[in-house]
Amino acid sequence: MITLPPSERDLHAYVDGQLSDADRQTLETCLATNPELSRQVLAWQLDAQNLRAGLSGELHRPVNPQLDPAFIRQRLRGSRTRHYATAAVLLIAVSVGGLSGWQAREMTLTGNAAPMADAVQAYRMFAVNDSMASDWNTDQPSNVQVWLDKNFAQANRLPDLQSAGFKPVSGRLSSTEQGAAAMVVYKDADGRTLSFYIRPPAERNHPLPRGSRRDGELQADYWSGGGYNYAVVGPADDPAAKAARQAL
Repeated sequence: MITLPPSERDLHAYVDGQLSDADRQTLETCLATNPELSRQVLAWQLDAQNLRAGLSGELHRPVNPQLDPAFIRQRLRGSRTRHYATAAVLLIAVSVGGLSGWQAREMTLTGNAAPMADAVQAYRMFAVNDSMASDWNTDQPSNVQVWLDKNFAQANRLPDLQSAGFKPVSGRLSSTEQGAAAMVVYKDADGRTLSFYIRPPAERNHPLPRGSRRDGELQADYWSGGGYNYAVVGPADDPAAKAARQAL
């Protein structure tokens, strides 16, 4: 059973899916009230996802404990900078050896993960949690567009989804290695949830072409403009979400 506040070991176990259902629910409740800690956990989850994507071919080899993302994060002492991420991949390249290691490094540096994977992860972690701490909500005097403009100059306007019944209800700032990111949560009268996510393009990446992809039960529709990448994320098969996507 985990303790509160959670230890670093508890957080790593949560990221690696090793907690029981009860402990996982306890920890998610704690994260919902601690924005700084939840951002750290989200960054670890994205680190693990990028490492797995970069080494997808090597994951078919026999299990090597030294290549486990939790082990690597412990070696890096929780660092989230680009230099430390590169050092982690170089360490793996030495362990694996040969050309495949350098290919994995190049894939990681060029962001070869699925488009806007962090937008999908942010939706799963925060968008459907009504108790999450927010940096903007409807009780504040300024509207959500004003709030976004303060943090993202020259960005595209926030999508207007009112024709599909969805209105912005809260917003949350986060961070990436390239700069600030944000998620705006929309809800309709029946409590269905969508999210709009904005972030700077990953280093060495070109702007995203307009497209969409399915990730489990969710669908992400993404595009670029004004120097930023965007995604609207929501349930893939929900009729209301489909109507909202048509309104984009």
